[in-house]
Amino acid sequence: MNESKGDFATDTRLLRITVIAAVVGMLSTFAAEFLLHLIRLFTNLFFFQTLSIANNSPAGNTLGLWVIAMPVVGGLIVGFIARYGSEQIRGHGIPEAIEAILFGKSKMSPKVAVLKPLASAVAIGSGGPFGAEGPIIMTGGALGSLIAQFFHLSSGERKTLLVAGAVAGMTAVFGTPVAAVLLAVELLLFELRPRSLLPAAVSCAVAGFLRPLLMGSGPLFPLQTLPLGALGLASCALAGLIAGALSWGLSTWLYKVEDAFARLPFHWMWWPALGGLAVGIGGYFQPRTLGVGYDVIGDLLMNHLAVGVVLAIVLVKAVIWVIALGSGTSGGVLAPLLMMGAGVGALLGPAMPGGDPAIWPLIFMAASLGGMMRAPIMAVVFAFELTHDANALLPLLTAAAVSYGFTVVFMRRSILTEKIARRGYHIYREYGIDPLERHHVNEVMTRTVKTIDADLGVADALAQHFGPSQAHRAYPVVRAGRLVGMADRQRLADALENGQATLAVGDLYANERLEIALPDETCRHVAARLAARSLDRVPVVADESAYQLVGIVSRHDLVKPSLSIFNEERQRERFRHISLLHGRESATAEHHE
Repeated sequence: MNESKGDFATDTRLLRITVIAAVVGMLSTFAAEFLLHLIRLFTNLFFFQTLSIANNSPAGNTLGLWVIAMPVVGGLIVGFIARYGSEQIRGHGIPEAIEAILFGKSKMSPKVAVLKPLASAVAIGSGGPFGAEGPIIMTGGALGSLIAQFFHLSSGERKTLLVAGAVAGMTAVFGTPVAAVLLAVELLLFELRPRSLLPAAVSCAVAGFLRPLLMGSGPLFPLQTLPLGALGLASCALAGLIAGALSWGLSTWLYKVEDAFARLPFHWMWWPALGGLAVGIGGYFQPRTLGVGYDVIGDLLMNHLAVGVVLAIVLVKAVIWVIALGSGTSGGVLAPLLMMGAGVGALLGPAMPGGDPAIWPLIFMAASLGGMMRAPIMAVVFAFELTHDANALLPLLTAAAVSYGFTVVFMRRSILTEKIARRGYHIYREYGIDPLERHHVNEVMTRTVKTIDADLGVADALAQHFGPSQAHRAYPVVRAGRLVGMADRQRLADALENGQATLAVGDLYANERLEIALPDETCRHVAARLAARSLDRVPVVADESAYQLVGIVSRHDLVKPSLSIFNEERQRERFRHISLLHGRESATAEHHE
């Protein structure tokens, strides 16, 4: 057994990044509190003409028809900020964070950290039907990225701190630290390594402990429902199908509206004002659809609203949210999804068999979130942390899983990745353990190696090894079993032209650093070095002190681990028969697709 091989690849930098992530979590929590206060400030300015950070709902305004103008003014301000400040503030936050992670080396500008919360506060405070979580995810991510740039960290470490800031912001807004970590795992990290998971978890823990000191403790929507009856499984599956269809419909119409805005004959900076007009009209007829609407979500979960009111809220919220978000303004998607999902559950709950009607707004809410975001585990834990309703865990899991399955089958991309795809980037959301991580050099290397004697002359080496019968592109050069270099045709030909025909081959490499591999290195590490240095193969030595040659590993060898994954996916096995009477099992018969 090789004691040097561990479960994870770690180094001393992990502790440093984790400590920085804790600081990022603290800063993101303060940023979240600031954003919530900023939203309240603009809400009071737009709808009550007072300078206050009191938590007033825009639904309580007495503006009459003037309420239609408020979102229009907010849209004009957002368009101006995006045009002359930073276009990155447009959108709902999470796609922009994913794009920065995968295609922007996790770099965000200071402008985004300042202008995103400002624009979002204006958009939401003027009645925009959005949540605060998308903007704070973007803002927290920008803070993490800026701190990483200050410490001159690598792109991978910047990604870790960007995600740590993003999920800490979500924790601060909703008080859901575990769901925020799952958001990182299912949507943002695109890997599952200690270097990324540990800092994200610590950042969320810091935000979770700080939140009660700044924003109060306890679940945002406390709820206690009864367990479902015997028909619960079928009912939850049906709820998942309906929520999946709702996710498909909302996502489809959102991008149809976005395409319609793109065909308008004037600049995009005016689009949020046009979207604001739709918001204002909808808000005039149903004021409770304006703004974040956490109070409305609470009432829906508690079944405190009449059926006619719920129907109006769901329809108006869906229409104004799709139009406003399609216009390119700034705001989040989680809170609107929670409201629409809970509304559908409140409408259908009395007709759903198998249990307490009060549970269905919560189930539809989580299922809609899991399907739309394609993050079912996050959605389940998120709903649980919002309510602390343990009885709902199994129904939530069933409905969210079915909704997720529906969208995977019927939607090519989610509401998040579709936006990125429209910018020319494709994201493949499936990921697993790299086969190169699972295998080490000594498992794939060629052990019988043809070598060149270091004392052989250059001309003789060219004639013997690089003539018409040449078998390899390069050969290890050894002296008494010790590696001294790697010889290729071009290097020897250059030496020959320089009049070094009789020079010993080994002397060509007397003062050069050798690129080597060690038997217990992972294939991934070696593959990365081959790519970085444009090499085709490297010699393998027993250790870095003796340089005793034990093999050679090439790009062709590094393909072998991937073949095992291909066989696992494509090769099928079946038993011909099992004889219980004679205690014998038949051999398996294999066939390939």
